[in-house]
Amino acid sequence: MQCLTTWRIRRRPRRIEFFQGTLARTGEIDGVRIFDTTLRDGEQSPRTSFSYDEKRDIAEVLDDMGTHVIEAGFPVNSDAEFEAVRDISNATDTTVCGLARVVDKDVEAAIDSGVELVHVFVSTSDVQLQDSMHASREEAVERAVSCVERVKEAGVECMFSPMDATRTDDDFLVEMVESVSEAGTDWINIPDTCGVATPTRFMDLVRMVRENTDARVDVHAHDDFGLATANAIAGFEAGAAQAQVSVNGIGERAGNAAFEEVVMASEALYDVDTGIDTTRITELSRMVEEYSDIPNPPNKPVVGRNAFSHESGIHAAGVIENSDTFEPGVMTPEMVGATREFVLGKHTGTHSVRKRLEEIGYAPTDSEVRAVTRLVKDYGADKERVTMADLRRFAREENVTREEEVRA
Repeated sequence: MQCLTTWRIRRRPRRIEFFQGTLARTGEIDGVRIFDTTLRDGEQSPRTSFSYDEKRDIAEVLDDMGTHVIEAGFPVNSDAEFEAVRDISNATDTTVCGLARVVDKDVEAAIDSGVELVHVFVSTSDVQLQDSMHASREEAVERAVSCVERVKEAGVECMFSPMDATRTDDDFLVEMVESVSEAGTDWINIPDTCGVATPTRFMDLVRMVRENTDARVDVHAHDDFGLATANAIAGFEAGAAQAQVSVNGIGERAGNAAFEEVVMASEALYDVDTGIDTTRITELSRMVEEYSDIPNPPNKPVVGRNAFSHESGIHAAGVIENSDTFEPGVMTPEMVGATREFVLGKHTGTHSVRKRLEEIGYAPTDSEVRAVTRLVKDYGADKERVTMADLRRFAREENVTREEEVRA
């Protein structure tokens, strides 16, 4: 805790006020806690399975970065899963969470694994109660209360999730929230299990839950309509204290709110200090990409390989002059451990070509830059990828002056 506090004190304040428009003010969010579920919901991505060592590697980086909670898995699932959750709990400094259905053996396995937080869940929407759980509303409440009480009797922090909350009758959702709150749950998680929430409706739901519990509120958004990160942020604006995320947004179906997106939106757009070391975000993303075998699309926000890349002549020229012209400004590649790249291709302008030639030891004249740029554009127009080897070849073809020749 002391190290984290010191890091926050030394942090350089941002200059968000420099920008006009939507960045002219901040203050909508008081604080942000990050609950990472990469090792649980993320691993539930179809055709994804982390080995014991891979789980440990990911957990170590999440822990080092300052992630507030790591949901390490579903302890009752298997002996290997139980051991992985137990070992991660023993090896990390952060709060480690284990998942449990409202089933006695699940809860006991989670408690026995040594986690600091047990996450208990039960379906609350009628469609899931009837066609998945095959239980009544009354049975769901009874099981939920019993399991929350058992977790608290064991002296462990408890989180309760009314699964499919966004498709649950409001009155029954309030009944469930009030019942588990009376049973002593520390957290209420509001899951948008099927990704149907919109930011405004989700804010209303979060506010409704907060009005009916003294527990802290957490949100879990799925990305079926591409709204997961927006809904997580809407949850914070409505007063939620924490959001559940996964690295690269992996998870069931279309995935979850992405760790990197929620963290950087909070840090850069809302000026909230999450306490997370953002400079390791790209490293973490690449690790999860490799272990999950789910490739990031190049245009993935924050961590995609195009996130800080420029090809268009107008954009590249502006960024070379001042990166704030065509990048957010409040989020730089250095902040997330990435690098800026000027890509050569059909849309490349002379500024990019000159910069790349100079980087590899040339001192081109204006006419030489124009000549090489024509070759780059023609080559790129045929949908060919222009590599640095190609650029060197074009430079030789046009007899571009090398820097040492100028010095001589």
